[in-house]
Amino acid sequence: MRSKILVSLNTKLLFLGFFLLFILCFILRSNLSSSPYPPTTSSPQSNSSEETQSSLPSTTTRPTQSCTKIPPSLANTIIHYAASNTTPQQTIKEISITSQVLERRSPCNFLIFGLGRDSLMWTALNHGGRTVFLEEDRQWIETIQQELPNLEAYHVEYDTKVSQAEELLELGQLPECTTVGDVRLSKCRLALKGLPEAFFEVEWDLIMVDAPTGYFPGAPGRMGAIYTAGMAARWRKEGETDVFVHDVNRFAEDRFSRKFLCEGYMRQEEGFLRHFTIPSHRGDMAMPFCPN
Repeated sequence: MRSKILVSLNTKLLFLGFFLLFILCFILRSNLSSSPYPPTTSSPQSNSSEETQSSLPSTTTRPTQSCTKIPPSLANTIIHYAASNTTPQQTIKEISITSQVLERRSPCNFLIFGLGRDSLMWTALNHGGRTVFLEEDRQWIETIQQELPNLEAYHVEYDTKVSQAEELLELGQLPECTTVGDVRLSKCRLALKGLPEAFFEVEWDLIMVDAPTGYFPGAPGRMGAIYTAGMAARWRKEGETDVFVHDVNRFAEDRFSRKFLCEGYMRQEEGFLRHFTIPSHRGDMAMPFCPN
């Protein structure tokens, strides 16, 4: 029992240390990029006047540098996890993969399939951007939003089962499933056409698939979420979308991410997390579904 408590405390301390390091980098970057003193230039004609002025006592004072405060979202996140007995659902190494991309791309549009105890963390890491959560359990949304009312979360219903994964993988090879387009108009069985309007309001820069439930045969599984994430990335007007899939140690997450997000687009794998970077296909519809 004592060893389990120590492991939990160590995990919590590592997580808090990770956040403190992120905040320190944020503050240092803000200070370096907002120097109160503009660059000055001098000409040969001004040298004599400068020498004369340097001999006179100074009658002005330089402005003091303003204090850079921690953004409220980051401060609230530290307080929340410091006072909580729960830890994030991913390991520190897995979290680091996504946080490194967020450091480069935030503020951005970040879509997450799943609402969990780590949701406030993702919102904070995307400070200034839009972070949206899609959750299968309506009651769970109410529970989390009572505690964290500022999170933007929507209910989603799924009509698949993990037990259908192999069948759906075969159906995914049909032309209607490899034709890039608006998922609302798709004829593919895997397309999530009933997502809330918030999904279609913006182009998503990052998408994380960490839901719905997928650890027993009767669970909805993440087949449709993975497929839809890949199609949304291809259908954006331009640029790239970073897609992350968690729990790739399981059949559906492993096979569907390789098939529909493409091994050629895979950038990194750490623990049970995979990272893909998928470019827009919309400007060149002749692009192959997966790179050769």
